[in-house]
Amino acid sequence: MNYKVETIPCLSDNYAFLVTNSKNKKSILVDAPEPEPIKHFLRSKSITLEYIFLTHHHDDHIQGVSDLVNDYNCKVVGALADEYRLPKLDMHVKGNDQIHILDLDFEVFEVPGHTIGHIAFYCEKIGVLFSGDSLMALGCGRLFEGTPAHMWNSLNSLMSLPLSTKIYSGHEYTINNARFCLSIEPDNLKLRDRMEKIELMRSKNIPTIPSLLADELETNTFLRAGKEDIKKSIGLAGSNDLECFTKIRKLKDSF
Repeated sequence: MNYKVETIPCLSDNYAFLVTNSKNKKSILVDAPEPEPIKHFLRSKSITLEYIFLTHHHDDHIQGVSDLVNDYNCKVVGALADEYRLPKLDMHVKGNDQIHILDLDFEVFEVPGHTIGHIAFYCEKIGVLFSGDSLMALGCGRLFEGTPAHMWNSLNSLMSLPLSTKIYSGHEYTINNARFCLSIEPDNLKLRDRMEKIELMRSKNIPTIPSLLADELETNTFLRAGKEDIKKSIGLAGSNDLECFTKIRKLKDSF
């Protein structure tokens, strides 16, 4: 495979991601929290920035766009529905669009919940999903604009991807997310084992992103709202999956 995905820490707990063709050094950046760490990385690897993909409009995902466009004359791809609050877009996309960029095909998912216009980018060829603040490692984004039903439907659409998909989410929230999941599922042995690995990685300042979808399905309590034992543990035995997810999200908001 000629493509490499690299994680660039930004701000206090954000990540940007760079998809680079190792042969020609051309790249796609996913989200731009701030310019300097990204510029430094590009210079140190002699990489050319061709495109920026934006998952949503929040400042901690777009603050670096204008500087990068000025320096690299790169093109910006974002949601048509969010055009009015994103930096100037060169390509407008919507759910189910297929876009061909730098010899890679990406499918666009509409994943409202965290924001109404949130999108995610999936590339089957390299087995990656750039989920922004929708599906996260052991969590999902806080519902600033959308409803629990929006987010639950979004997560369900992403859960159908291949189990080997690597999930690149936008923040290093994994330890806190894991602690919350353990408060709901203390007897989940795979979750406890994952927590140990996460704590070791963070003690060495290693990003916990990406994660595997297979692991998320076994340990991310937000994705497991359909499990009857989880419904019982939060006092919702016999409830529907959305009701369970809604309560899990509410519990996390005050965790």
